[in-house]
Formats: sequence, structure tokens, C-alpha cells
Amino acid sequence: MVPEDKVEETFNTQLQKCGVEYFDYYLLHNLNRFIYEGQVKETHLFEYMRKWKEEGKIHHIGFSFHDDAKTLDKILYEHSEVEFVQIVINYYDWDELFIQSKKCYEVIRKHNCKVVVMEPVKGGTLARVPEAALDKMHELNALATPSSYAIRYASSFDGVLTVLSGMSNMEQVRDNVSYMENFESLNNKEREVLDFTKKEIMKTWKFQSDNLELMDDNKYSVPLSHIIRAYNSIMIQPNPGFSAELNYYKSFRSDYDRAFETADYSRFNDQVGFDVNATLKEAIDYQVKNSFQSYVD
Repeated sequence: MVPEDKVEETFNTQLQKCGVEYFDYYLLHNLNRFIYEGQVKETHLFEYMRKWKEEGKIHHIGFSFHDDAKTLDKILYEHSEVEFVQIVINYYDWDELFIQSKKCYEVIRKHNCKVVVMEPVKGGTLARVPEAALDKMHELNALATPSSYAIRYASSFDGVLTVLSGMSNMEQVRDNVSYMENFESLNNKEREVLDFTKKEIMKTWKFQSDNLELMDDNKYSVPLSHIIRAYNSIMIQPNPGFSAELNYYKSFRSDYDRAFETADYSRFNDQVGFDVNATLKEAIDYQVKNSFQSYVD
């Protein structure tokens, strides 16, 4: 954390190291409820950014975000100077509770801000899809790659300023450029293929059940199914330790009575087909141990 008396110096050092007199787009990194209410407010970072914009050192103010839509709405209501927000958008996470791509996108557009997309291919997960899904993709376009479907999905929304796609070799660069140069939004058939693809990916989950949501009917009213869904999603990624989901559990748990983490849910075992207590402990322990957030209580 940069103390307030070092904020101005840090910003000027950034300008100097980049060899520029101003930044076109300048963002605060990885905001959530804790960072926003803590160091962002304590060091008056938004106030500094407004000042730098008035001085011509910033042209557009924004932030990247990992939390729920309610928190995002609060930040944007309190800071009308924000012009863009960077969030996770991909077809896998669109309706997932932890990442809330859809809800966050809708909040951003409600505030008339632009969207910068990160994780369009979900850390490489959507670049290597199950064979049945790949076959359906190729039925529509024999030359299309899974990555092209994923990035076109993320690029098809109104208000998207840019899509940040990780590329590790020239082949991937050429692939991305080829379908973005003359961009076409996804059609209905292509969207149906992506719905099918997510279902096929879910078949590779470590803990599968058609009845996960039954666990949500517990005395703490905690959507336990989403903790396990998030853990399943982490485990299918090429690099689980860098999964976007690891940004979210701290915020999630803060909304509920922490006693839920050690309660007995064995009554759901037969309904879901696995040991719920052991699975939940495994999922929570992994997300706390590998989190990008500090868990000092």
C-alpha cells in the first residue's frame, strides 16, 4: 500500500518511467469492497485522479473490479468521474454468482461508462474446449478457433472499449487479429454453440451433481452451491492458482454469518452424491489459502 504522502510521487514516477506527459487511460487496480473502503478512501486516490485529470495528466479515469454488482453500483454512484471499468466477461462466467459478469456489465452501462474486458478466454480455459463442443464450432465455421468464439462473444456487447486477450505466440496474435479486423458479432446459432460448450465444460467438473442448488436451502441461507461451482471452475483452469475466482471468496463470505463455514451439511450427501462437508471444506480452504486477498480477521 502506498501511503498518501507518496501518492503524488508514485504517479510522477509512473509518468517518468513510461516516458510520457499524460496517460490516456489510467485505472486503479483490483477494487473490491475492502480495498475501496480501505486504502482507496484513506489515501484519497479518486481525488488525486480528478486533480491529475484537471492538470491534463490523465485523459480518462477508471478502475478494474473484482466484487459483486452491488458494490460496483455503490462505487460508481459515489464517483461520477469514472469513465470506464475493467471487468471479467466471458460466456462461462456470464451468470456465475461469484464473478457476476452480466450484473456488473449492466451496472456499468447504467452509469454510462465504457467496459474494458479482461479474461475473455478465462485464463486459457475457453481456448481448449471438449471435443463435442469443438465439433459444433467447426460445423458452423471450419476455420474458427475456440478462442475466436470466446473473444467475439466478449466483444459483442454495447459499450465495450477494448478486449484484453492474453497471447503467448505469433500464431495467437494472427488468430486474434484475423477475426477482429473485420469484426462480426455472434449470431444466434453461434450463441447456442457457446451455451452447449459451457455445459460440456461443466461435465469435467470435479464435483458434479444435478442437485447442487438443494444445498442452498440451509439455515444460514448461504448459496453453498456457488462455492462449489467456483471451486469446480478453478480446478478446470490451466493455472488454478491464478484463477479469477480467487478474488471473490472474501467478499462472498462477508455477506453471511461465518458460522456457515463449519456447520454440518451431511443431510445433503445423498441428494448431491458426495460428502458435502468434506467438499465444502476443500473448496473453502483452497480459496482462502490461494486468495489474492488478505484474510486477516
